[in-house]
Amino acid sequence: MTTIARGTDTLTRDALTVLQPGFTGTTAPDWLLRRLGEGLASVGLFGRNIVSPEQLSALTAQLRAERPDVLVAIDEEGGDVTRLEARTGSSFPGNHALGAVDDLELTHAVARELGRRLAACGVHLNWAPSADVNSNPDNPVIGVRSFGADTALVARHTAAYVTGLQSAGVAACTKHFPGHGDTAVDSHHALPRIDVPADVLHARELAPFRAALAAGTRAVMSAHILVPALDPDRPATLSRPVLTDLLRGELGYQGLIVTDGMEMRAVSGTYGIEHGSVLAVAAGADAICVGGGLADDETVRRLRDALVAAVRSGELPEERLADAARRVRELAAWTANGTTGDTAPDPEAGLRAARRALTVTGGESFTPLTEAPYVAAFTPVANIAVGDETPWGVAAELSALLPGTRTGSFTGDSAGSDALAAAGERRVVAVVRDEHRHPWMAKALSTLLEARPDTVVVEMGVPQAPPRGRLHLATHGAARVCGRAAAEVVAGV
Repeated sequence: MTTIARGTDTLTRDALTVLQPGFTGTTAPDWLLRRLGEGLASVGLFGRNIVSPEQLSALTAQLRAERPDVLVAIDEEGGDVTRLEARTGSSFPGNHALGAVDDLELTHAVARELGRRLAACGVHLNWAPSADVNSNPDNPVIGVRSFGADTALVARHTAAYVTGLQSAGVAACTKHFPGHGDTAVDSHHALPRIDVPADVLHARELAPFRAALAAGTRAVMSAHILVPALDPDRPATLSRPVLTDLLRGELGYQGLIVTDGMEMRAVSGTYGIEHGSVLAVAAGADAICVGGGLADDETVRRLRDALVAAVRSGELPEERLADAARRVRELAAWTANGTTGDTAPDPEAGLRAARRALTVTGGESFTPLTEAPYVAAFTPVANIAVGDETPWGVAAELSALLPGTRTGSFTGDSAGSDALAAAGERRVVAVVRDEHRHPWMAKALSTLLEARPDTVVVEMGVPQAPPRGRLHLATHGAARVCGRAAAEVVAGV
């Protein structure tokens, strides 16, 4: 039965309330402040919005001056995906490193410290953790963002992360439901498809989400993936069988459901962001994440108007939109009333985790370097979630320990010979990232090792390839602290 909208103002406010837009700049633009006054309840932050903790605190204070209960969200996984430290690299090693250590107290401590830093800057919704089981080693977008390939391990660390983050007063948003780990396609570019039976999905993909729900996660983010065993027609973000029947009904979840970025081609390329947003809310999503790429007032207006028009036409029940807006306001109220006064700082949590995550092969016969080496970084194309603005590797950290260290970045068929030529007589430290996924990288490393067998190899992705080199270090992530932990071993600190 079609529900007739009873009040344009209420309807418009509800349409604005379910949006989580981004913006450009390090201060809030006038249009964003105006939309907060009109009903917008959430704002998403990205690396482009952040320069320092002090600036971020001033920005969130500016937003709250306009709307005290505004829900300020961020995509801060730590590790490779960082917005707080996009310009320097993260102080936290990321999920894969935490899974490699497999110490639940450590995972809880890292998440709590990350949450403390977010809360101190006025951010109270984090689009993390990733609960994806990295069952496909060729996955181009999850990788070290996952705690690992073992379902039970991912489940217990997802729960520990959720409780740690939320103990600091920051709402966790567990992602990417129903699980993005068994994909070979990046949903930023196209629509991934997971063709496994329903019983496999329930035993593998869904187990970490059940653990997160049991731990009290305040939000869940949907994935732009097609799972025919659940819905053969629409990706999970737009699927009522996935979001309402499975997540709400079968799993009993009553918190906020947030979409992944609606600009991502897996949705926008087929449905467009306006129609896609209407379908997402109709399917059971409560908050529409947009702003990673489209970050302007026109985007907010288009989505608002699309939702209002869908209610008026009967495509979207008014009750569904009102229910979605209510869930957003409830989470905003929880974050506004939260306290972080009892959260003691633990500034070394991330480095402590990175050091423990390091896997060393060949260390028993390795003599630490005393002279400045040449760091050859074999650099793959960064996925959009990670971005290419965040530095990675070991060069900066080795330079601090061995002044005079030089570095270069290499890619393609000639990467190995180019690195050799650039290194000259210096000892070589080769840095790779997911060697197993990049044939050119494996070839370059072989070229280097054949000519210089004393090369030190640092793998900063998922360590699937066999260890090679005089010393092989697997960091399980490319965060700044991962580079620091590796550099300490290379320099014998």
